[in-house]
Amino acid sequence: MYSFDYQRATDAQGAVKTLASDADAKYLGGGQSLLAAMKLRLAQPSTLVDVTRIPGLKAIEADGKVVKVGAAVCHTDVAEGTLIRNGLPALADLAAHIGDRQVRALGTLGGSLANNDPAADYPAAALALNATIVTDRRRIAADAFFVGMYETALAPDELIVSVEFPVPECAAYEKFRNPASQFALTGVFVAKFADGVRVAVTGAAPSVFRATPLEQALTASFTPAAARAVTIADDDLNTDLHASAAYRAHLIPVLAARAVTRALG
Repeated sequence: MYSFDYQRATDAQGAVKTLASDADAKYLGGGQSLLAAMKLRLAQPSTLVDVTRIPGLKAIEADGKVVKVGAAVCHTDVAEGTLIRNGLPALADLAAHIGDRQVRALGTLGGSLANNDPAADYPAAALALNATIVTDRRRIAADAFFVGMYETALAPDELIVSVEFPVPECAAYEKFRNPASQFALTGVFVAKFADGVRVAVTGAAPSVFRATPLEQALTASFTPAAARAVTIADDDLNTDLHASAAYRAHLIPVLAARAVTRALG
């Protein structure tokens, strides 16, 4: 590691002001991605602005139609919070299988979305559920938020405040995980709404994406068989030491079928 300044923000305005005045400053949530990058010298911020103590960023609200989760809510609280478990159980289940117990205790929803790791779980939930990412200055639809590998629509000093998840008729998430890291080699989140089905895939490409062929098939027939019958092209999928693009393409409809089975539960 190397020397850097540490500041603990008490309000969103103060945090944003610090980053606006220092191009090399970074927000610090749970630090599960940023601190690891700093140890490898892949990131060298001059200042870390800890946003996890900002009161409003820890709130969880639910009204039956929308579940609103503060950006600094950790994975454990998403997994175990009564409002989320009752209002959006698929999101709670997803959070319960992120990393290990230590990661879940520290990692945050907002940090995961802002980092947009290609194999992270929360981006699939946000995209499939048609979530709205609320920042200190605007509201961003999930469809416009995820730009590319580790890239989002956020400005350098923009701070995620909360995420609003519409409640679907039913939903579920399935992933084929790396046994060491618990990241998704491929993960599929399926959400059925009154006007159709949304399907988001993580771990298979440079960034999370919607699987249109699966959405069309499942909107017509929300059954495991309909998902399994879909063929996914592997042209834009990842090949790495863990799995080939063809293997990931095969996994996507298989995992979608399993997600539908769980959603119908």
